[in-house]
Amino acid sequence: MQKVTKVLVSDPSLRDGNHAVSHQLSADQIAKYCRAAEKARIPIVEVGHGNGLGASSLQVGLAKTDDDVMLRTARENLVNSKLGIHIIPGFGTIKRDLERARDLGVDVVRVASHCSEADLTERHIRFCRTNGITVFGVLMMSHMISAQLLAEEAKKLENYGAEAVLLMDSAGYYLPSDVTERIGALMDNLSIPVGFHAHNNLGMAIANSVTAMECGATILDGCSRGFGAGAGNAQLEVLVAVLHRMGIETGIDLYGMLDAADMAEQELLKEIPRISSLSVVSGLAGVFSGFSKHVQRLSTEYNIDPRDVFFELGRRRIIAGQEDLIIEVAAEIAASKKEQS
Repeated sequence: MQKVTKVLVSDPSLRDGNHAVSHQLSADQIAKYCRAAEKARIPIVEVGHGNGLGASSLQVGLAKTDDDVMLRTARENLVNSKLGIHIIPGFGTIKRDLERARDLGVDVVRVASHCSEADLTERHIRFCRTNGITVFGVLMMSHMISAQLLAEEAKKLENYGAEAVLLMDSAGYYLPSDVTERIGALMDNLSIPVGFHAHNNLGMAIANSVTAMECGATILDGCSRGFGAGAGNAQLEVLVAVLHRMGIETGIDLYGMLDAADMAEQELLKEIPRISSLSVVSGLAGVFSGFSKHVQRLSTEYNIDPRDVFFELGRRRIIAGQEDLIIEVAAEIAASKKEQS
């Protein structure tokens, strides 16, 4: 395997970070962070609702700021940094969302699906290629199927026209050995770049990101101060510093990155993401980090232990987009508790 000497860093602070504030980032906050990211020379700045373009809804959370406003604001404040979006077919459509994103000047589209449902991405990926937009395929909740099946799903993304494939450790479930197995499988089966998106539920986000790079991944995600769902993402300023120490080229100005992280803490975050006891349980259960706020709210409402909810969600293999089932699980646990009392 050829040693990686250069990594493309993508920063979803203004997208994954939106989960951490219940999708309430304002246009002013987006503008401020984009200016800081531009100054730091961050290659790709991803913007939008936590679940991506077109996802604002009662089911997964209403965004404070309209998609068009978010993208216009980001575009006005990014010159050299590329503007990226995340879109999940089913939430985001071609006609309503991708055509609009194209017209607003989006540079990079990441078309995402559950890890076993790559088939859903074909039309979205082909639209981007036809319209000259850089497009990556993304497999979310990638711990839920085997490395062999991941490689097969990733190959579909490549065949549809994706210019890279990223694995998301959406639940923060992975250990470095898991990363080695899965990134290795993709490297063995694809002829396009491979990337990795880490969450920090078990405190492994930086280690897992470095492991992915050492296995051949050349695209890594990270958020300022780890700003993201649940326990947060790989902390971007730390990841950049580690890569610089390892002699890996990122093109990012370290001082500028540190300044952007300080600004994010002051302007974007209500609280710095941390590994709470509940985050640990979420990671162990292999449950999407973005469920955390829903689980805590419903557990309080039903007077039940949120840890029980997470482990039951994990047992049922619930995935993003099935938020309504959290209510069902909470109600069943509460009813069972009442019967036992």
